[in-house]
Amino acid sequence: MDSIESLFSLRGHRGLVTGASSGLGVECAKALALAGADVALVARRKDRVTRIADELARAHGVKTIGIGADVTREADLDRVMDEVSAALGDVDILVNNAGVSPTGRAENFKREAWDETIAVNLTAPMMLAQRVARRLIEIKQPGRIINMVSIYASVASSVYRLSAYAATKAGLANLTRELAVEWAGYGILVNAIAPGWIPTEATEGGIAKPANKERMEAFTPMKRLGMADEIRGAVIFLASPASSYVTGSVISVDGGYTAW
Repeated sequence: MDSIESLFSLRGHRGLVTGASSGLGVECAKALALAGADVALVARRKDRVTRIADELARAHGVKTIGIGADVTREADLDRVMDEVSAALGDVDILVNNAGVSPTGRAENFKREAWDETIAVNLTAPMMLAQRVARRLIEIKQPGRIINMVSIYASVASSVYRLSAYAATKAGLANLTRELAVEWAGYGILVNAIAPGWIPTEATEGGIAKPANKERMEAFTPMKRLGMADEIRGAVIFLASPASSYVTGSVISVDGGYTAW
């Protein structure tokens, strides 16, 4: 690894990104395509992921596919793996980005919302990671799994009431460590990224409120919110040869939010 190309190029690799119809999911897909990987974008909004996939293919000269799917459905996950394999080949970079973040007072939080949050934020990443890892182990190939967690994987929220979200993100962070230990011997490296406050389609409504934005910035040492494209560097690093001795880690992209 004696050149920038050999450190960070993803040419010849095939990535799969969930929750890729907006926000950080789009940025994760862009990062992989920018580094040369072929990319499958998965989300419930098939029209959106198809359009974004076409744009990435034209912009970066890589193969792409957009797939409409619900990551909480086992049949959908099996179909996703089949479609990606047929279009691009076996996935060796998985980015588990799909997530939901319902708010509500813990004492009144509905069981249905709790169960949905676990299904999307914790169970789906495990089920998809299993499928990718099983195939890589079968064909004796290394791979990378990147789980999108949150600053609330390690601290509590002082802005919103996020009991289910915080619980699932903390669980996903520790699942990341466990899978890293179990799969290291197969060359499958498992890491996570913990974003801080970054305005996206999913968060901009709450962030737009002056009192919320002021509080978020006050508790961020860099005194500003993040930008969606600032996630790209961490994605490329964890997917590329540059991170060949990194597994079981959680990289914070939060302007220092969790440093104090």
